[in-house]
Amino acid sequence: MIFLCCLLYANLVVAQNIKSTVSEKEHFVSGLMKRMTLEEKVGQLWQVAGGFATGPDGSNLGSLKVIAEGRIGSVLNVSGVKNIRKYQEAAMQSRLKIPLIFGMDVIHGFRTGFPIPLGEAASFDLALIQKGARWTGTAAAAAGLNWTFAPMVDIGWDARWGRVLEGAGEDPFYGSQVAVARVKGLQGDNLSNTNTIMACVKHFAGYGAPIAGKDYNSVDMSMGHFANFYMPPYKAAAEAGAATFMSAFNDFNNIPSTANPFLLRKLLKEKWNFKGFVVSDWGSVGELINHRVAADKKEAAIKAISAGLDMEMVSNCYFENLVDLVKEKKVSIKVVDDAVRRILNKKFELGLFEDPFRYCDENREKETVESASSREIARSISERSIVLLKKSDNILPFRKDLNSIALIGPLAKSKKDMCGAWSTANVNNVITLYEAMKNRGVEVNYAEGYDLGNNKIVNYDSTLSAVEKSDVVVVAIGERASESGEMRSKTDISIAAQQQELVSRLIKTGKPVVVLLMCGRPVIFNEVRDKAPNILLTWWLGSEAGPAICNVLWGDYIPSGKLPMTFPRNMGQVPINYQYKSTGRPYPGDWAAKYIDSPVEPAYPFGYGQSYTSFKYSNLKLISDNLGKGVHAKISVDVTNIGQYDGEEVVQLYIRDEAASVTRPVKELKGFKKIKLKKGMTQTVVFDIRDDQLGFYDNNINFVVEKGDFTIMVGGDSENLNKTLFSLK
Repeated sequence: MIFLCCLLYANLVVAQNIKSTVSEKEHFVSGLMKRMTLEEKVGQLWQVAGGFATGPDGSNLGSLKVIAEGRIGSVLNVSGVKNIRKYQEAAMQSRLKIPLIFGMDVIHGFRTGFPIPLGEAASFDLALIQKGARWTGTAAAAAGLNWTFAPMVDIGWDARWGRVLEGAGEDPFYGSQVAVARVKGLQGDNLSNTNTIMACVKHFAGYGAPIAGKDYNSVDMSMGHFANFYMPPYKAAAEAGAATFMSAFNDFNNIPSTANPFLLRKLLKEKWNFKGFVVSDWGSVGELINHRVAADKKEAAIKAISAGLDMEMVSNCYFENLVDLVKEKKVSIKVVDDAVRRILNKKFELGLFEDPFRYCDENREKETVESASSREIARSISERSIVLLKKSDNILPFRKDLNSIALIGPLAKSKKDMCGAWSTANVNNVITLYEAMKNRGVEVNYAEGYDLGNNKIVNYDSTLSAVEKSDVVVVAIGERASESGEMRSKTDISIAAQQQELVSRLIKTGKPVVVLLMCGRPVIFNEVRDKAPNILLTWWLGSEAGPAICNVLWGDYIPSGKLPMTFPRNMGQVPINYQYKSTGRPYPGDWAAKYIDSPVEPAYPFGYGQSYTSFKYSNLKLISDNLGKGVHAKISVDVTNIGQYDGEEVVQLYIRDEAASVTRPVKELKGFKKIKLKKGMTQTVVFDIRDDQLGFYDNNINFVVEKGDFTIMVGGDSENLNKTLFSLK
């Protein structure tokens, strides 16, 4: 009883402290806004670039004079304590001394490069993903930053779109889980802590579905399609407390997202009760003119601010026009005040009003950025991001006493390409595969094999010589970092023909061959897929790429990654995903949704990934007693490690609604658990079945759960599944 009273009292104190903090913030911000001129308010809504350009127009650099006048609210692309202090000192010369927020695209690690986000998502390890984001936020904050334009939570089905590398893949359920992990990792429990950084959820909304896979292209989808396949990660990130959102470049329902009142006001701010602020993408307010929905900058400013776009990035439509628009009563001061209040609230929560230089500690920067601990976590994430696509002989894992390796391919030596797109990594400190192999003490016989610029086979005699002197051949093929990312859409995602031909020639030598596929998206490599006995998908892994790959090759870590996107077998299948619908004439069948010149099945399905060991699924059971609140049933399955190594498996739960009021997918991921199993051991894995796994959004974005039959499926990927039936009565 005494303990209970103490607990209640403690909770009351916490609640009072939270209420006190909220009240203090509201009181402070309201008082500040009463003192602000209209010009100073409008200045808070403008973000300028103070460093390198990340868009088509980098000429609009931050002016220290304008900052000192209190006419700028945020600066992007400036990092490093000394640099940031210079800008913040200018802000402290302004009349009201309102501090700046400093933002940057810190996407996968800061100075210590982590795997590209799509590769990291292949780990299916939410705790590790959150930990990676925590380290990213910690290092960025130590360098003076308060804000990152991440995570990108856009769902992508079309691998022609190069920005799939920034997200978590094609699945809305998994994408939602990853979005929450990344937001929580970046922001921690308290934004005022100097090891946290504001997250920015992007790109709102539907940016991952550009027509024909062309970046910045139009998006066209039904509301029901949006609600079920693209909306969930945005909503999950908002509910996780994301501080900011970024509007997308594309249009949505024929209205550019940057000026879309349905998205920004009705859905985000009203229905989801989002309390943070919305920033435009680079120059996208000015680009309303290119969309031909605004005749000039003045009209662009009216449409964007009225729709709920709070801060303008780089373009200066607000800066040049909002003061006049308010005076002309074409924009309500209440609309401007709402945007200003949202931004000032975040500056308060960051602790910047208390101490504008709280993120400017050079000792902390020196101790934190590129620390040994950050490299250790980068290596751990990189190992778990690698996906074993094929293993058909006994060469993997390598013997500890392996004497010599023929290492073929310039990607094995390229520091820059291991960083991937949107990287802030220190390129000089990247450890390549070549360096890591040399560090293991093995004899490495390197040959270029192909030219990285034109992908043509070169100096084949030297390659053969390296192979002849070696016990094993490891060949690195794939894309360069410049081939995937923003503004990197492709009409053909196939690996270069001569890279694949080189692999075929190496196989013909009779030496054991391991292919490493380095890329930033799903790619097509049918010649290699058919002929190579061993294939590891290693993405671009960042600073610890070499050691991580070596640890997997030698079995120091047994690969456990699973594909977060479907890999097509040819371009005609793109876009492709596992959540297709049955249609009235479902495949398989004669008169069915299929091709006459290609199989329907992909090269590798969503959730696919092998291990050096093997797992057997058995005894799938539906449990209907001893259920918790809100649980309709439990599903249990026995998973046995029947191979020769201890290993990890991602146990995946899929559900199909057999009859609904709207068309539904053939299956949907609705749960997963990553387990560790010693060889010979069995573990029973149990999943709860709840409303959120059985329901869906109707065409008016209302979540509904309908009674009826559901097929429950459990397995190691989206194709190889054990099934049972469940009825919701």
